[in-house]
Amino acid sequence: MGAEHKVTAEDLAKKQREISVSEFFAKNRHLLGFDNPRKALLMAVKEAVDNSLDATQEIGVLPEIIVELHQLKEDRFKVVVEDNGPGIVKEQIPKVFGKLLYGSKFHRLRQSRGQQGIGISAVLLYGQLTTGKGMLITSKTGSKANAHYYEIHIDTQKNEPIIRQDKVIDWKKDQGTRIEVELQGIYQKGKQSVDEFIKEVALINPHAKIMYKAPDQDTLMYMRGIEELPKEAKEIKPHPHGVELGVLIRMLHSTTTGSVSSFLQNDFSRISLALAQEICGTARISPRARPSTIVRDEAEAMYNALQKNEKIIAPPTDCLSPLGEEALIRGLRKEIDAEFYAAVTRRPSVYRGMPFLIEVGIAYGGSLEKEEPIRIMRFANRVPLLYQQGACSSTDAVVSTAWRSYGLSQSKESLPIGPVALVIHMASVWVPFTSEAKEAIAPYDEILKEMKLALQEAGRQMYSYIRKTVRAREQQERVNLFEKYIPELAASLSVLTGEKKLELQEHLEKALKKGLKDLLAEVKEAENIEIKGKHVAYGEKQSTLDEGEHADE
Repeated sequence: MGAEHKVTAEDLAKKQREISVSEFFAKNRHLLGFDNPRKALLMAVKEAVDNSLDATQEIGVLPEIIVELHQLKEDRFKVVVEDNGPGIVKEQIPKVFGKLLYGSKFHRLRQSRGQQGIGISAVLLYGQLTTGKGMLITSKTGSKANAHYYEIHIDTQKNEPIIRQDKVIDWKKDQGTRIEVELQGIYQKGKQSVDEFIKEVALINPHAKIMYKAPDQDTLMYMRGIEELPKEAKEIKPHPHGVELGVLIRMLHSTTTGSVSSFLQNDFSRISLALAQEICGTARISPRARPSTIVRDEAEAMYNALQKNEKIIAPPTDCLSPLGEEALIRGLRKEIDAEFYAAVTRRPSVYRGMPFLIEVGIAYGGSLEKEEPIRIMRFANRVPLLYQQGACSSTDAVVSTAWRSYGLSQSKESLPIGPVALVIHMASVWVPFTSEAKEAIAPYDEILKEMKLALQEAGRQMYSYIRKTVRAREQQERVNLFEKYIPELAASLSVLTGEKKLELQEHLEKALKKGLKDLLAEVKEAENIEIKGKHVAYGEKQSTLDEGEHADE
């Protein structure tokens, strides 16, 4: 027998080859949220609807979106999503849909739904893997433009689009985009369903009109709650306190500015000429030096000077587009049957140099379940987050809030019980998701703090309503019930005591009127509680809190 061949470094080198991003995600599709057929159907709708809402907002038109689910087999569906957005120019269509990590939003610092350039191409990738079919795209950029129709596949080894069809067709729509994709999926109603996703999209985007057709169901129309578009979010430059050393070095070597001083002023936000010169002085770098000549040690000195400089103010916040309290309440009223609604929009804050703000909406009573845990609806940049609720900072913030102070029952480290629906919305230029599937928000301390402050303010408004209205109503119902049985009670007491029935009935009615008078006084006192300022009600007493201090149970 010959000697056994020993594997050498040269043998191993022959097996090495580059892995494309498409090939990687084809084998690890769970990272993108395509864990199972039911979730995959939801993710396909989510990514397409997100793109449609962003596209219409880009050109300033009120969204009109059509979503259709056609069941072809027990576990196969055709997903159709159509919008009235700007359309996509012909040359870009194959790359937008057939190439992962291709998009316009990754490098922009402004609030938007999509960020990574993966979503819609991942839908095509999943459909191709499970059915062998590509995606059909129709897009038109204007009433006088041609409508271009494509059938596109992905070459997973090269991460490049494969064009199977490319033709001009007649399409009556003035402008917009329509996608059709077949994929393996399972349709179910209830929580974490496409139905729930569409309903929550309509709530958090009250300016959108959505037509939704689910399998074996009538078409549902979600009409607009408001006729105004959200405030336009403007792009900002990176903030010095959110840039890491490696990023700073890359920026220095890629900038088009001619000096370090102009680089600091033009490539960052919130740095003036005087501040740029001060930072250069601290780092012992000439303000006139060319950025490309800065070596690593000098870049690190500049980085440390930037991080320690306390004169650099917080980044601008016009890059955010919050709903606002009025629009959030209208969205809640449109989709949730309740008796009380309130909303809170916090002032913008910052984490890692990234501006963000938190909004909370609350609905109480009505058809909401009294003996169940409260319903939490989580959103990031107007997108519903239906999975991984337990891993999300929104849930952490709700659980760590003392809801017994606001009239709800709550066990330790648990969701409160009561007829309440909560909306928690984070708006940011960069949402720190826990995974590429974008299902939960990472628990940064700054984010958790803002969420808790917003929840506490909403809780105070709800508690004021409960105290003024709900408890008074319950007391009145008890009074009415007692009044009904006064004659019978007076008759029984008359037999026991020997006193006249009419006199006893008169005494009971006087006692009841006194109780009503005390009740009215309690309601009047509750109406005087200040819910907008720093006063927080704790049952029978009031305490004054500085803003930011947490309410203790």
